[in-house]
Amino acid sequence: MAGEISPLVATLNVAVGGAVGSVLRFHVGRWIGQMAGTSNAFPWGTLTVNIIGSLAMGALVGWLARGTIAAPNAEPLRLLIGVGLLGGFTTFSAFSSELITMLHRGQTMLALGYAAASLVAGMAAVIIGLVAAQSAS
Repeated sequence: MAGEISPLVATLNVAVGGAVGSVLRFHVGRWIGQMAGTSNAFPWGTLTVNIIGSLAMGALVGWLARGTIAAPNAEPLRLLIGVGLLGGFTTFSAFSSELITMLHRGQTMLALGYAAASLVAGMAAVIIGLVAAQSAS
């Protein structure tokens, strides 16, 4: 269809944004961790990255929703910044955005289920992976 971006261009937008976001996450997290001190057990770097990423995702979604960018140009920006850069920076921003969208649509139970499933299944998956890795000899 006219106006759609090719799968290759979409993939490149996500890849470039993801690479930049990952590097930013590493350096911001490291910098915040250094500021907090190595003796501090609280993950200040992760918390900071999650908050910054969520703020940026909200601003991006709001900006794109205003429709000031023509539709053919909005999708490449959404892929580059939202999926790629912010996805590489923190997936928590995508989780937050999806959760708020469900709440905004009045899908309260779906949003609560998504939040609970994400937290419980995510933590369970970490435990399963940890146990599996420690069990392998």
